[in-house]
Amino acid sequence: MNFEEFFKKAAERKMRLPPPPAQSEYRSSLDNEALFQLPLLAMAILALSKGRAKPAMSELGQLVGECLERTVVGFKGSSQGIGWSANLRIRTVKALTFLERAGLATVDEQTKAVSVTNQGRSIVQMVIDSDTPLSNALMVIERSFENIRAERRIREEVA
Repeated sequence: MNFEEFFKKAAERKMRLPPPPAQSEYRSSLDNEALFQLPLLAMAILALSKGRAKPAMSELGQLVGECLERTVVGFKGSSQGIGWSANLRIRTVKALTFLERAGLATVDEQTKAVSVTNQGRSIVQMVIDSDTPLSNALMVIERSFENIRAERRIREEVA
């Protein structure tokens, strides 16, 4: 039987593949694919760039990773170091590109600092005011960014 005959006979017999088995096991933790979703990364970028201190574009992936490590329970105290993940960095660039095209964030040509636009600021504020798990996570991400900056200043003063 050749290729064409196979599909012809399958169509005549109205053969269908069985549906995939239902997932019976519930997974409560976020895996890398869930964690690296563009909407979550975009919200994290907006949260980081809405304050007075603006993250540099070159260190954005690392900062998002460090903030997520401090925010997501599964990564707290972990040795995984998602801030160094190439997948996270690629997706962070894609999220930043989306934010720029949507007019929610800009990158300063001279300083390469990422800033949120007024429209982006209003979106972040609306999410934070909603009192949801996402709003709590964004507030923790903002606080983590402030803590990271403070830790860097202390290290620089000591050195």
